[in-house]
Amino acid sequence: MIVTDNKVSGVLYVVSAPSGAGKTSLLKAVLNELSTLKLSVSTTTRQQRPGEENGVDYNFVTVEDFKSMLEQGAFLEHAEVFGNYYGTSQWWLEEQLNNGQDVVLEIDWQGAQQVRKLMPHCQSIFILPPSKEELYLRLTGRGQDSEAVIAGRMQAANAEIQHHDEYDYLIINEDFDVAKAELKSIFVAQSQRLAVQQLRHQSLIEDLLSS
Repeated sequence: MIVTDNKVSGVLYVVSAPSGAGKTSLLKAVLNELSTLKLSVSTTTRQQRPGEENGVDYNFVTVEDFKSMLEQGAFLEHAEVFGNYYGTSQWWLEEQLNNGQDVVLEIDWQGAQQVRKLMPHCQSIFILPPSKEELYLRLTGRGQDSEAVIAGRMQAANAEIQHHDEYDYLIINEDFDVAKAELKSIFVAQSQRLAVQQLRHQSLIEDLLSS
């Protein structure tokens, strides 16, 4: 949360990682434990995968609809990844933050750069795999993609990782439970900052300081 004019606004978190690093699984695990966080649902033109729910995992739209929304200025950020478009609703995000809700954006480095320019107070986190070999095993273990697609994802991972030093925090996802605890600690620490706690517990502090 951010304190401005005696009002608490939500904190925007940006989380990025190469495909296969485990950011989605980590975020889901942390969100199950922290009710103060809300995951932004991106709009995308990619095909809906088995088990995914429209409006929960993504807002699935056609390319034509996406381009129309883009022309209307509906997105805070957008990017083309592996031939598909992804975007974050600016109106929804601003509404959540203004109401004091902390929001997590799960986006790639291109989107993260756009968000940082528009919202420089956001907190950004990058998640790395423990090795190239492990990343490859995770990608092949999904059983969803061809070797050609996996090779493309490995190449894209290298390009993504080159931007890790643009972020505020870095997590290595070697042991899932350790990485989850590290990610959770970032969110918890932000919620305990002095200005936020002073406003949240103003009555308590005044009572403790009263003579």
